[in-house]
Amino acid sequence: MAQENGDTPTGTENGGEGVDLPIRIVSTVIPGFGRGSKDLGIPTANLNREKSTCAVSFETLPCGIYWGFARIGKAPEGGEEEDGENSTSLGTVFKTAVSIGYNPTYGNDEKTVEPHLIAPPDHPRRHLSSCGETLFQDFYGETIRLSVVGYLRPELPFEGLDKL
Repeated sequence: MAQENGDTPTGTENGGEGVDLPIRIVSTVIPGFGRGSKDLGIPTANLNREKSTCAVSFETLPCGIYWGFARIGKAPEGGEEEDGENSTSLGTVFKTAVSIGYNPTYGNDEKTVEPHLIAPPDHPRRHLSSCGETLFQDFYGETIRLSVVGYLRPELPFEGLDKL
């Protein structure tokens, strides 16, 4: 499926640079630069590039903004999740917005994969960040299972944080 200009796929077939979607990655969550939560109010679970399992090498992952699903930690036993503001959210599958690339607004030298987990509208953690996005506890050291399902757009540099 292509955008109207025919240049960039928006569905699941090419991921922006000729890599078939979905892309499945298993990794460990590591601390990032802290800009997602501090600067933007959109915390991300940064993937450890040295400890990632994926059919595609980390360096050849196609840059862009994607959507998908992520689960941090193991699936809950018996299929039951914790509810409430103190929920750990471990083992739950969440919708995810994913940035793959060099964050051109910041000029990173190293490629990163940064999923932002999105809780359902009625989840108690959904509107807790500074910009009203989902805010969970830190997941450092936890295993993350990420499925990158669809391509949204290329990475773009923005003129300042307010435009981002």
